[in-house]
Order: sequence, then structure tokens, then C-alpha cells
Amino acid sequence: MENNTVIVYTDGGSRGNPGEAAVGVVIKNHKSETLKSYGEAIGIATNNVAEYSAFLLALETILAEESVNRGETEILFLADSLLAVKQLSGEFKVKNPNLATYVAKIKNAENLFKKVTYQHIPREQNKLADSEVNKALDQELFKQA
Repeated sequence: MENNTVIVYTDGGSRGNPGEAAVGVVIKNHKSETLKSYGEAIGIATNNVAEYSAFLLALETILAEESVNRGETEILFLADSLLAVKQLSGEFKVKNPNLATYVAKIKNAENLFKKVTYQHIPREQNKLADSEVNKALDQELFKQA
């Protein structure tokens, strides 16, 4: 992998569908060193909205990094949501109007980078991003208790 490649693990989830939702993002460099790892509660949302929100948040995070040369940066997203990966790769159509809004925002952000690709991975390989989702949900639900 070239040194202008960023590997991003994303996950989204909700407790209830819809329910309290959060996203998890783990950003690594071409050497697989973790650059950022975080989770964020996003309020009440469906699982699918949480998944797409994770992609969008990751892109926004990378765009905010001053050290990133956008036009030369390639992003490889690894996620365990087959639906999101297939839709963002253009293999499946997006029929839900709410999800189509997220996809449009993601596609607009993609255009700022050299290349963005999406790859489905098994849930077992996405434990770091999943852990960030659960930490964010636990913190949010603890605040509400």
C-alpha cells in the first residue's frame, strides 16, 4: 500500500431500530498504525442511518486533517455492513430517500480525494470500530440514567 492510503474501519449501530445510535471510526495509515479512533453518539436513528453516518463522519475527519493532501489521498473503507458497502460501491441502488441523502453527501466528499473504495469485512474483523460504537452508546445511556 502506498503512503498516501488511509484505511478506515467504520461501524454504526443503534439500541432499538430506531433507537439510541452511535458511530465508530478507526483511521489507520498505510502501515496499519492507528491515527484516530473514536465513537460518537448521534441521537435516535436506525442502524442503517448510523452506518452511513459513520462513513460521513470519517470523511469529514479526514478532510479536517491539515496534513492530508486530498487530491493524492486514497481511502479504503472496511465495514461489516454489506448493504452500505454495496450501495456506496454502486452495486445496489439506494431506494430509501433518507439514506439517499447520506449517500449524496458521502459521494460529494469522495470527489475531494484521489480514490475512495469500499470493502465488506466480517464483523469479527471490525471489532475496534464496533467497540467505539458501544463505548459511545454506553456513555450516552449513562448520561441519560
